[in-house]
Amino acid sequence: METTYLNNGLYWIIFIVFMFLSWVVSARLKSKFRKYSKVPIASGMTGRDVAEKMLRDNGITGVTVHSVQGELSDHYNPLKKTINLSHDVFAGASVAAAAVAAHETGHAIQHAQAYSWLKMRSKLTPVVSFASNWIQWVLIAGLFLVKSRPEILLVGIVLFAITTLFSVITLPVEINASKRALAWLSNAGITYSGTHDKAEEALKWAAYTYVIAALGSLASLIYYIMIFLGARNR
Repeated sequence: METTYLNNGLYWIIFIVFMFLSWVVSARLKSKFRKYSKVPIASGMTGRDVAEKMLRDNGITGVTVHSVQGELSDHYNPLKKTINLSHDVFAGASVAAAAVAAHETGHAIQHAQAYSWLKMRSKLTPVVSFASNWIQWVLIAGLFLVKSRPEILLVGIVLFAITTLFSVITLPVEINASKRALAWLSNAGITYSGTHDKAEEALKWAAYTYVIAALGSLASLIYYIMIFLGARNR
């Protein structure tokens, strides 16, 4: 009984710590985006203009740029080959809009150049989609039946490990897209000494969200493994 209380306590500590960190980083990211959304870029180019120019400069064809609803809902869809930008990024002519648009275009370039980490993540996507649908239920069943049927928890751990691996692989994909974006923004003259550091800071906080997600997933995975090993040793 005492071990159960310790395990539950550890879980809630992990959960609360990473929820708090996630909230802090998310709030900081939104704050930076709103701040740098008020800093115009000299060229007056919108996020859409930036994305389309970056595509042209890199010889990428067949990729289209669209506006989507939501705040910071920007993403690249490799299946449809679309760069989807939130309205403020799509129509905005600011440092924040340029940085985010260039970052998402960086993913399109990764796709066109068959960037290894992106290929690996894409191969995992259908497996992760399947795992995500079952993880919660398998883990709940595994925790309730850990004494009599620990193998159920082991299945849940394997499924959770797949999603954790996906989160870890996402890190180099996102960091590389930001590096491509910042290098191009500077070389193309979109940003200069007075604005480049602002674009870099905005993308840095965006990257932190993925770091926190990966660390939180890894910590939870270790927690479930500890419960499984504890049940086997009884």
